[in-house]
Amino acid sequence: MNIVLVILVVTIVLFMWGKFTPDVVALLSMLSLFLFGVLDVTETLSGFSNPTVIMVASLFIIGEGLSQTGWTALIGQKFVYWAGKSSTKLLILVTLGSGLLSGFVSNTGTVATLLPVTVSAAWNIGTLPSKLLIPLAFGSNTGGLLTLTGTPPNIIANNALLEKGFEGFSFFEFSLIGIPLLLTSIVYFKYIGYKILPANTTENRPVNIDSEMHDWIENYSIGKNIYRLRIRSMSPLIDTYIKQWQFDEKYNVCIIRLRRRHPNILKGIKPFVEFPQPDTELRYHDIITVEGETKDVDKLILDFRLGVIPIRPTNGELRKEFINQEVGMAEMVVTPRSMLLGHKVPMGLYLEQAGIQLLGASRNNKPLIDKTVNIKAGDAFIIRGSWDRIEGLKNVHKNLVISGSPEEMSKNVDKLTYKSYIALGSLLMMIVFLMFDIIPGAIAALISAGVILITKCVPVAKAYKGISWSSVVMIAAMIPMGVALQKTGIAKIAADGLVDGLGTMPPVILLAGIFLLTTGFSQTINNSATAVLMAPIAIMAATSLQISPQPFMIAVAVSASTAFLTPVGTTTNAMVMSSGGYKFMDYLKVGVPLLLLFFIITLLLVPLIWPF
Repeated sequence: MNIVLVILVVTIVLFMWGKFTPDVVALLSMLSLFLFGVLDVTETLSGFSNPTVIMVASLFIIGEGLSQTGWTALIGQKFVYWAGKSSTKLLILVTLGSGLLSGFVSNTGTVATLLPVTVSAAWNIGTLPSKLLIPLAFGSNTGGLLTLTGTPPNIIANNALLEKGFEGFSFFEFSLIGIPLLLTSIVYFKYIGYKILPANTTENRPVNIDSEMHDWIENYSIGKNIYRLRIRSMSPLIDTYIKQWQFDEKYNVCIIRLRRRHPNILKGIKPFVEFPQPDTELRYHDIITVEGETKDVDKLILDFRLGVIPIRPTNGELRKEFINQEVGMAEMVVTPRSMLLGHKVPMGLYLEQAGIQLLGASRNNKPLIDKTVNIKAGDAFIIRGSWDRIEGLKNVHKNLVISGSPEEMSKNVDKLTYKSYIALGSLLMMIVFLMFDIIPGAIAALISAGVILITKCVPVAKAYKGISWSSVVMIAAMIPMGVALQKTGIAKIAADGLVDGLGTMPPVILLAGIFLLTTGFSQTINNSATAVLMAPIAIMAATSLQISPQPFMIAVAVSASTAFLTPVGTTTNAMVMSSGGYKFMDYLKVGVPLLLLFFIITLLLVPLIWPF
């Protein structure tokens, strides 16, 4: 028993110290329990087969599916648009929007998606990011309490009940306390928190897709010679192949993109051919996007009886034409040691070997208008290709500089495709499974994640990359500590201590004690680890008093998500720290009143909704 207490104390100290990542600390804790003979092999590794861990990992994939297919970016763009020029509206929408989104997407994913648009909106309406980013983080933490899968502590609390033979919570049952707490957060930040939040001046005007497109139009003349043409019924191009016509050689025109007016997914006819090849077939009513001089395009129109669909060379128009969840654009600079020096490359054509399309070039900060460019050191290009290919250029060609982060930029594409609805449908399917208790939660999440992977809403590599493995490993490695606490009787002693100290008082006092103890841990320890530690203690305390454990598990879930006092209690707090220019004391000043409100509301509402 003593060795378990020592390991537990050391684990907590290491969590608070922050010298090692939480997953490493949890693994050390798990291994220590085995090496000192507290747990056997099966017990030591039990966390890695626990349904909680499987479900959390699956939820990261589902969240990545929503992010990659445009839903999170679309929601973020919408609420910023609705705010207009009002800082108060923006504050409310940021808090509410992050809360609602984090009910279905991970808190970290919510903040990662909304952080750049929130910072951008703050600058645009004349306020400072520091006035909005703590509400963003706290809103996402609170919003996790809206659904069963909104945050890991909810899942941990629910599964702890099920493992002990008690009735679990329904999918939206957490919202009975989550909605009042989220509304409380909004009212607090509007009337009190906004005044306490610091006015920190930061140099972090974000670069987003729209601003990038604007710069590319200005610096590379992107869009100047781009036209959309429709293949009409009398055109000789119908049912022929691109290679038959030698558009580049005879007309000096490149076909950049092709849109099918009559797609048929079942027959393999996709809505778009992003990079037409010589063997790409041209069909009636197809819309082809071409690049070329006006006189050359006019000749093409006359010779092939094509219709013209206007395209304005604006950042919004070109963004819709060239960027989506699968295909993007980036700026590439050639260094003096690059292997590309001296090569002649045609503009507009898709370079299959490199996996990119060159849309524009610049030398000495002046656009190059030549059809073929002889590459020199310092030349800059606007390239178009799949997001993976663009990101991969950094590794394949060491002497090329790719501006920005294509992978992060891809998540800010708000254009929906058929895959967007597949991703949303998979989420809704999981919700239905959980609401009606059709299958276990972990299996429901696995099925939904499987649908997203099979339909390629997210490439497998990106899906695995989107999983926060440190969180998954940490939860799995901390579960054995809960086993050890119960096996050695420490959990029972702790529960008996709470009962002996508070059991003679009304149950709400015990509820308050569990809330305060859990929230104390959560300020320095990851919320998942806190929930794992406190769940068995709360259940034992309730059962020893022969009262329902449900209200106490709700209190554990709520208080584990109240890491408002420090920047290290949760990843979301840390994510906004540098962008908002916050100091440690900023969290304390803003967080204490909100934590007090959450404490009072929990003690008032939980016993009414989940009677003892």
